[in-house]
Amino acid sequence: MPTPHNNAQKGDVAKTVLMPGDPLRAKFIAQNYLTNPVCYNDVRGMLGFTGTYKGIQVSVQGSGMGMPSIGIYSYELYNYYDVQNIIRIGTAGAIADFVNLRDIVIALSSSTNSNYASQFRLPGTFAPTASWELVSNAVKIAQSKQKTFHVGNILSSDTFYDDSNSLADWKKMGVLAIEMESASLYMNASRAGKNALCLLTISDCPFKNLSTSPQERQNSFHDMMEIALDTAVAVN
Repeated sequence: MPTPHNNAQKGDVAKTVLMPGDPLRAKFIAQNYLTNPVCYNDVRGMLGFTGTYKGIQVSVQGSGMGMPSIGIYSYELYNYYDVQNIIRIGTAGAIADFVNLRDIVIALSSSTNSNYASQFRLPGTFAPTASWELVSNAVKIAQSKQKTFHVGNILSSDTFYDDSNSLADWKKMGVLAIEMESASLYMNASRAGKNALCLLTISDCPFKNLSTSPQERQNSFHDMMEIALDTAVAVN
């Protein structure tokens, strides 16, 4: 049944969904990579499409910005549409010195400054972690494509403009990069007994004053998209 945020019907969404933050990036992927894509959602402009890639049914849908937004969309996909795997594909700012512009980051775990985990009433600190099957397949695919990638811990932040200027503190703990969605996705997957992974392309290097253009963020980063799509095929 449709939800307040998704007008798809049961069966419209594939068991594996790629989730970029930007719905226009979802449209770009559907139009350029999927065969016979069909738009199943346009509520609030958060476009979702299902088509086939290498003969396997795959969906791609925007998540919006931040943990509250992807928290809503991933929860509904896992719990109302029988989705088994969500692969977030997005951009990130490099924190570690050895992570460079356009490198790919495979987020094994996701530290956060968010209070999202409080809803689960846990007696300690939960460590949001990706699903090993998705991680291991993404690593193998990235290796086979001979792409520059890094695997490790990232920071999922509630703030884009951070008054505390805390990136240096996260850097000293070996955190690779910063983005804004993965921690809540990983928590929702854990709670639902489903699978999640976050794949990132480095769009900014704040410590090096380097960045890519908004148009490049929307329409390029093909390496990340193809690794995600091939991972979706591998776990089908």
